[in-house]
Amino acid sequence: MLTNTPETVQKGKFKFPHVLVLLFVVIVIAAIFTYIATPGEYDRVEVEGRTVVDPGSYQIVDRSPVGPFGILQAIPKGLGEVQLIVFFIFIVGGAFGIINKTGAIHRGITSLTKSLEGKEQLIIPVMMLVFALGAGLLGLIEEFLPFIPIMVMLCLALGFDSLTGAGIVMIGAGAGFAGAFMNPFTVGVAQGIAELPLFSGLGYRLIVWAVITLIGIAFVYFHAKRVKKNPKLSPVYEEDLKKKESMVNNEEAKGLEGKHKVVLVVVLIFFAILAWGVISEGWYILEIAALFLGMGIVAGIVGRLSADDIADGFIIGAKELTMAALIVGIARAILVVLEEGFIIDTVLHGMSNMLQGFPSYLSAVGMYFFQVLLNIIVPSGSGQAALTMPIMAPLSDLVGVTRQTAVIAYQLGDGFTNVWSPTSGFFMAGLGLAGVMWDKWAKWFLPCLGLWILAGIILVSIAQIIRLGPF
Repeated sequence: MLTNTPETVQKGKFKFPHVLVLLFVVIVIAAIFTYIATPGEYDRVEVEGRTVVDPGSYQIVDRSPVGPFGILQAIPKGLGEVQLIVFFIFIVGGAFGIINKTGAIHRGITSLTKSLEGKEQLIIPVMMLVFALGAGLLGLIEEFLPFIPIMVMLCLALGFDSLTGAGIVMIGAGAGFAGAFMNPFTVGVAQGIAELPLFSGLGYRLIVWAVITLIGIAFVYFHAKRVKKNPKLSPVYEEDLKKKESMVNNEEAKGLEGKHKVVLVVVLIFFAILAWGVISEGWYILEIAALFLGMGIVAGIVGRLSADDIADGFIIGAKELTMAALIVGIARAILVVLEEGFIIDTVLHGMSNMLQGFPSYLSAVGMYFFQVLLNIIVPSGSGQAALTMPIMAPLSDLVGVTRQTAVIAYQLGDGFTNVWSPTSGFFMAGLGLAGVMWDKWAKWFLPCLGLWILAGIILVSIAQIIRLGPF
């Protein structure tokens, strides 16, 4: 899936570094920053079971620079901190490796392709709305990772590309998460800290969700239309040729047999269990990983694979995602360095001070941009809320911004870079499952990110102009 085949670059032309090189460079820069910036720290206090920042407690602390050996240690520490996600990636890859070995998915996609002939592009808005609703309503985002390999294979079979398949899931879920109207992990936490009524401002939030989601759908839809017309316009054209070669052979081109239908039914049953577990039982990475491990084993048995074939399929699937798993852990090392150098709170304190003294509408936009930048180093939605809202809420009172607007600024700032920043575990895992390199995605997605950020400026400004409340 995620591979790094060296590309031939003409002499004199820039060759984009490997994503691991980029991440390591960022880790080094973060370490250098621990020698330059003044370290500081806020006190954390428990409020209704949550750890939040005491906004009046900032103090300078002793410098704790991260040296060369600390940089190297940050990588295994980062892998350790996100070990559940790392092993989740391996298990999901292994489960799909088993299912792929039965031939059921490829044959099923072939049948679905024939049924969608002439109306292929309908799948884009329909599926993106599903993912956006799940993220906007329930805060689902990591839970959608297992859908990425399926959507990529389906889009390739329909004449689109890997970016379309990955975009349907990640841009759809990313739009819903950023414009969330009832996400308990972002809106719920932020409004609770800001002492606002839970899920207040719902009408305006629905408008925000619709605007952000429509921008994402339009971006993916028109890209898919261009690629369908001329596949060579795809930034991942060469990579997709190799994927198509591995997908198509004479055996899998045949129709569905009884055992393949049973395998697909098993997959659907397990996805139904996934939906029930996430919504009703609060399942997260651990439970979902266990479910997919079980799905792979059961699918292999009903697909009439031998025990050795099941093991081989699992290993092949997991091996293909080794790079994705490493990227998630190495990206986390950036945060490890900043935390050990006591720099995150320094950035937070400096940015919050900059917002004071401006007109209220500019302060609101400033809060928004602050959250956009902070999300690159603190990619956790609920973590960012716990970190910033105790400061942004009282700051909004001081500069004349409504607390509801401050929450809108937070959620949009938190959401947009989740599907662009290499520090986002969900995003990097998604790219690994899609077999897309970060540099290709980052360049392709940039226009959509620009439109989202511009829309965010307008939506935050409107919220402040209309004094979105209740306060």
